[in-house]
Parts: sequence; C-alpha cells; structure tokens
Amino acid sequence: MSVLRIGNCSGFYGDRLSAMREMLEGSVDGQGLDVLTGDYLAELTMLILGKDTMKDPSLGYARTFVRQVEDTLGLALERGVRIVSNAGGLNPAGLAERLREVARGLGLDPAIAHVEGDDVRSLSFDGALTANAYLGGFGIAAALRAGADIVVTGRVTDASLVVGPAVAHHGWTDTSYDELAGAVVAGHVLECGTQATGGNFSGFKDLPLDGRPLGFPLAEIAADGSFVVTKHDDTGGAVTVDTVTAQLVYEIQTTRYLGPDVTTHLDTIRLAPAGPDRVRVDGVRGEAPPERLKVCVNTLGGFRNTMELVLTGLDIDAKADWVRSQVDGALTAATVSWTRTALPTPGADTEEGSSCLLRVTAMDAEAGPVGKAFTGPLVELALGSYPGFTMTAPPGPPTPYGVYRPEYVDRAAVTHTVVHADGTREVVADPPAYAVVDESIGRRPSPFPAPHDTVTRRVPFGSFVHARSGDKGGDANLGLWVAHGVSTGSTTEDGSTTEDGSTTEDGSTTEDGALYAARVTWLSKFVTARRVRELVPEAADLEVEVYLLPNLGAVNVLIRGLLGEGVAASTRFDPQAKGLGEWVRSRSVHIQEGLL
Repeated sequence: MSVLRIGNCSGFYGDRLSAMREMLEGSVDGQGLDVLTGDYLAELTMLILGKDTMKDPSLGYARTFVRQVEDTLGLALERGVRIVSNAGGLNPAGLAERLREVARGLGLDPAIAHVEGDDVRSLSFDGALTANAYLGGFGIAAALRAGADIVVTGRVTDASLVVGPAVAHHGWTDTSYDELAGAVVAGHVLECGTQATGGNFSGFKDLPLDGRPLGFPLAEIAADGSFVVTKHDDTGGAVTVDTVTAQLVYEIQTTRYLGPDVTTHLDTIRLAPAGPDRVRVDGVRGEAPPERLKVCVNTLGGFRNTMELVLTGLDIDAKADWVRSQVDGALTAATVSWTRTALPTPGADTEEGSSCLLRVTAMDAEAGPVGKAFTGPLVELALGSYPGFTMTAPPGPPTPYGVYRPEYVDRAAVTHTVVHADGTREVVADPPAYAVVDESIGRRPSPFPAPHDTVTRRVPFGSFVHARSGDKGGDANLGLWVAHGVSTGSTTEDGSTTEDGSTTEDGSTTEDGALYAARVTWLSKFVTARRVRELVPEAADLEVEVYLLPNLGAVNVLIRGLLGEGVAASTRFDPQAKGLGEWVRSRSVHIQEGLL
C-alpha cells in the first residue's frame, strides 16, 4: 500500500493562520498531502476554552480553526485532502455544526464527523472546570473509513491525529503495536508544527535563516509504521536529525510513552538522514497500552496579580530590601512571591543596562486581596521609598488562574464515540489487551561511572549539546542530546572557537563518528540528578529523574514540581520551562579537552 502523506498546520491555539492554506497548496516533488492535521489543544488551552464556555456555553472550540476552514475548504475538497483536528476542544459537536454552516455558506457539502466521549466531568472530579480523558486514534480512523472529509475531536492525544489516519489508510488493527508506535512517534514529531523544522531549536544558527517563515512538517508513513519527516519544497527552515530529535525529546517523561492505543518504546527510535530536508525514522517498537486513561483536569484556583518595580544604579539589594519591608505587613494575599532579575552591569552606559526588575506576585482564593489591597500599598510608596522608584506598568485588576492536575479513569467510564456525517453513532471498542508498564526502564543507573578525569576546559554546557525543554503539568522536562550535523567547533567560555573536526549528520566518518560516540558516552555519564541540581539550583530540593535514550544520543531529565501547580498557576519567571534548556546550555561546566 502507498505511503500516507500527512501534514500539520497548527501546533497550538494561536499558530500561524495562513499555514492551512500553505500546506494545502504546497507539495514535495509535485506531490501534495493526503491528510492535513491541526493540533490546537494543551492543558492551558483547555482552561481557556473552559472559561469561554462560562461566558457562552455554545463555544468551547478553537474559533481560529473555523476561519481557516472557511478560507480553504474548497481547496481541500478539490485536492482530496482530508482534514483532522482536535480543535473541537470542549465542544466538538458544536464545532462540527458550525463548520456545516460555513460549508453551506460556501455552497459546499463536505462530510463532517466528530469524535466525543472525552468529557468526563460527570465523574465528579473535585472542583473541575474541565475534565477530559485522552482518547486514541481509532475513533478518527472509523470516521475516515466511513468517508468523512473533516473529522474534529475533543481531547484526543496529540499523536492520535496522526495515528487515526494511519490506521484507516494502512488497515492496522488494535494489536499492530509496532506500527501504531511508529505512528505515535510520527504524531509526536508533527504535533508542534514548526518545532520540527527549526522552531525553538538550539542549533538555529546553522539553519538557512532567510527571512521566510518556517515550513510546517509532514510525514510519509509506510505500512510498517516507519516514516520520513520532511517539509514542502521552497519553504523556510530545515528538517535534520537534530531538528527531529529536538521534537522527539520535547515534553516526554520516561522511555515508555503511554498512550491510549499503544505504549511506545522511545528508546527504540532510530533516525537517519534520507536526503535534503528528509529524515527517516524506523525501528520503533510498541506494546499494549495501559489499562487506564489519563485525564486532564483544570480547576479554578483563585485570582492573581503582578507588579514590577524598577531598581536602578547602586545599592540594588538595599533598595529591594527596603521596599519589601515597607509593604510586607500590608499585603494580605494568601501567597506573595518576590523575584528579582540579575544585577545590572556596574557602570553601565545606558539607564536600562544599569537597572533590574523586582517582581511581586500575589495569589489568593478571592479577588479582593490581590486587587487594590495588593496594588494600593505599592503605588502609595511612589514618593516615599527607594530612590528612582518606578513601575513598568500601571496597576491592573486581578485575573483568575487555573490549576491543572492529571487524573486517571477506568476505560469503562469513558464512551469513545464517533458521530458520523449522517448522524449515526458508533462506539469505539476498547483495546483487547493491556500492559503493566515498568516506567523505570531506561532510567539512568546509579551509581554510574563518572567521566574519566583528564585535562578539562571550562566551557558552556551547550558547546556540543543541544536542548529542548517544556512542561508536563507541574513538572519540567529537559531533553539534552549531542549535536549532529556540520559544526563550526566548540565555543569556549571566552568566546573563542576550537580547531577540532566536525561530525557528519550520520556520524559516518571514522574520526567524527568516534568523536560523536565519545560525546554521547560523556553526556550519559555527566548528567546525574546531582549534576542537574547544580545546574538548576531551583531543583535543589526537588525529585530529579534521568532517562537514557542512546539511539538519539540523548538523555531526558524530569524535574518534578519545578513549575508548581502548572503553567496557569506558576509564579516562576518561565512558567512553562520553555527557556530552561537554553539556560542550562549556557551554564559553565568542565569538559575534557579531547571532546572539544
């Protein structure tokens, strides 16, 4: 059977609106897509959509998706490209009906199906504004087999948007574990859009940055579950082993990726270049899925407010101490957090360079303590506190915040249902078997041989190590891997460049292949829980887990609790840990001379 050519046009609610048209109009060597997917959901998005439904129960879906479909529906039907998206959010039925209205207005009559059953608020999770089980791809597959031109879903897993079309196209069954696992990996690569083609990539300086927007990725999925990642011709960015690795290590936890259809063994993934802007992915193994389904629960946690004060010139610490002492007794919010940016450069030649920010955030179950009761005492100090007192913005009103938590439910409590274009309903059967997965597999052993002490140089950790980081609820994920591709040499702490040779994309030459292997061994030995706590002092008292992904030349670090109660409630400077990897790469470490 021919490969399935499936692309992505959205990695989040707010992504580039023109991407749907770009992906429908583009091609690779003259070949267009079979299926176009769009991922619009995240834990935070579900909270946003939940707040939408509080204002208008008919909402709860990604409204930008409607605009995109209105612009491109005729083109998609003309080219025979089917559209699959989780833009239905909390109201997939409402989105399906809205799309039918749009189609009628255009004089078109597409077959539109939707998948529901993920909403499990009826199970009475305490305080839940939203509670949605992560569904698999077989409902999408059923809708496509029945002839749907568009399938919209609620909270399926991000990868399910790819798994469903692959199941329908290749005829896989619910025990085709290796094939399903391959499709899960393909879905994980595609789900965040241009993050697979150079977006948020620590090696961005080696990309062809020509001013064009990055092209969105697509995968050519074969019947055995292997696939090639690429992008449309004449689009920006690049597809390399490193850009694909960057997405593979993004927001994962252990080496076992638990999904509703299959448990994917991330440590079996193999990558190889397959031509310009083409990376082949194969070797992926899978086993039966876990028995219970994960649930995304969002609750309204209360209200928050933040003010930023500017500290300039001399005596920064004393200024911060004084203003804090002046207001601490007056602030009544349940939680008050203070943070300060780095001290300014002494003798800076601009006022901005001579300043730093003191941020204070208040949180409370009620709005009152974080309204004027919070901003008032700070504003009143404008003429009676430290010299140079000023704020970055006028005081604002309190805003509600949410708290995310994962829960788990028995599959029997969830009715995974497809509502076909003709209105008939089909219940998707549960998997025939389940696995009890040991998530400790692949965890870095301890003790583990430490790096051999030789002559070392103190350099940035990112001299030959790439990073990609993100959030998993209140936990932070930090993926680290040894760079492939053409290297311009390692950068030392003083900015000079070493004269060593570079590695090829596949490590094919003896010298460079040996250097790459030595660097991977060093990374595996170097990254320990203790070392992570040294590099990330905030993690000093937190649980840190390290997992090895040798096929990717990578380690994945999970820092439990770094983000508190999740992005919507975190008071951390970087509440989603998006910059954590880049900070860690900038930290100075001792690396053996022979590796540089």
